[in-house]
Amino acid sequence: MSHNTFGKNLRFTSFGESHGSTIGCVLDGFPPGMKITPEEIKRQLIRRATGQSRHTSQRKEKDDVQIVSGVFEGVTTGHPIALIIENTDARSKDYTNIAKQIRPGHADYSYWKKYSVRDYRGGGRSSARETTMRVAAGALARKWLFENYDITITAWLAQLGDIPLKAGDLTQIDESPFFTGEIEKVPELDQYMDALRKSGDSVGARINAKAVNVPAGLGEPVYGKLDAELALAMMSINATKGVEIGAGFASVAQNGSEHRDEIINNEFDSNYAGGILAGVSTGQDVTVSVAFKPTSSLRLPAKSIDVDGNAIDVITKGRHDPCVGIRATPIVEAMMALVIMDHIMRHKAQTQSTELV
Repeated sequence: MSHNTFGKNLRFTSFGESHGSTIGCVLDGFPPGMKITPEEIKRQLIRRATGQSRHTSQRKEKDDVQIVSGVFEGVTTGHPIALIIENTDARSKDYTNIAKQIRPGHADYSYWKKYSVRDYRGGGRSSARETTMRVAAGALARKWLFENYDITITAWLAQLGDIPLKAGDLTQIDESPFFTGEIEKVPELDQYMDALRKSGDSVGARINAKAVNVPAGLGEPVYGKLDAELALAMMSINATKGVEIGAGFASVAQNGSEHRDEIINNEFDSNYAGGILAGVSTGQDVTVSVAFKPTSSLRLPAKSIDVDGNAIDVITKGRHDPCVGIRATPIVEAMMALVIMDHIMRHKAQTQSTELV
């Protein structure tokens, strides 16, 4: 399997499968001199982890990250940073009955056609388990961005099924299992998810994110645009079906006189562009919205085929999220951090500047 590396000057490579012994990543090109501990990385991993509430998969991994290389006496050395995490709570036997079945909505069919072999245990490489390492690497990128440029990245749940949510108080998003700033809506969301879980069905979600204090000038026209690579990063996350930058699809109904973000007294009067013009950051908040599809692993029977082409009914057993989008919040933040940090390094390499304006 090729193309497991993301980024140009800052290169992130992940490896491992959902039910393999270990998952891991290598972060190549990370600058020297930053202090980091496994505990700092784990704080972000806990946010992504399953089993934190009754609304997620009950698979409970320790997610104790080991820093294998690239850090000496708690400081990054400039060498490749290798991180690994052991899988300790995989239940491969839950998937024995689907070894020859093709689950609708999963990677089963497309991987089978591409490779003529597939790891049916939890989806193997296509599992959301792979995103653990994105969050681990993102923890380093987020710290570097904050310490060097005061850049902060925050994502939150903007819609759960047919329930829209306001941003609310974003300082409260880690106080609920839904990553929502509308804390007063948590009881309603609890009831919604409880009913959904009892029905055996699932639902999608929308995650909004913003990066604050991003300097102007990031992005590489024409084929390395900041918004294009943010979209690539978000589309690479499992279950993503749509990405918007700024106003996104709502811009279709806008008039140009509204959408063009006028500049008044040397400041932008709006931010429909999402902080990016012609692929280059403007200095405004960079805003992204990501749509996640409903979980396809359901106990409700579905029509499909087996590997011999026979018609079958598929019922997926095991521990699954009724809404994978909820736990995607820290993953979106991590991918945003990796993209922005990579573009800062690319900008400095091209312009030889020590400061961004």
